Amino acid sequence: MKAAVLFKDGFEELEALSVVDVLRRAQLTCLMVGMDAMSVKSSHGIEVKMDQLFDESVYDVDIVVLPGGLPGATSLRDDQRVIDILKSFNEQGKWIGAICAGPISLEKANVISNKKFTCYPGFEKEIPSGIYQDVLVCCDQNMITGRGPAAALEFAYTILEKLGQPSKDIRKGMQYHYLVK
Repeated sequence: MKAAVLFKDGFEELEALSVVDVLRRAQLTCLMVGMDAMSVKSSHGIEVKMDQLFDESVYDVDIVVLPGGLPGATSLRDDQRVIDILKSFNEQGKWIGAICAGPISLEKANVISNKKFTCYPGFEKEIPSGIYQDVLVCCDQNMITGRGPAAALEFAYTILEKLGQPSKDIRKGMQYHYLVK
């Protein structure tokens, strides 16, 4: 199984890198994909080197993940390549993950309609076609959404499980054992 996390300047570090960290600990391929550059700066000024630039190969992964953070999430939403890949993944029933403000792209791509989701409080107003849930992580059909930075690890563990890998050993190894399933 392969994953791709999409990055634009202004991404939220915890939300993006927790997914990369957890999936790589589980020996899954998780690509950090720069939409515009091989070096992307977070919303808190941390520069991160990408594995690759966005190209057609990203369509071959099993899940695409959108982190939050501002202006990263709005920049992802305003990028037609992101909208196109979300539509394609949804049509194929492939996994889509979005956390914090990230789900605003799901609304623009028209892939969240009548599906349950969560997001950072206040952004649900920008997602009128979905069914907002006040939870840390929410799964509905092929969508996995997370509330915000505090949900980052649970969001990453949920992605791992949806990709067919148990998270119990990874949780224990990361000392997250109080919530081991």
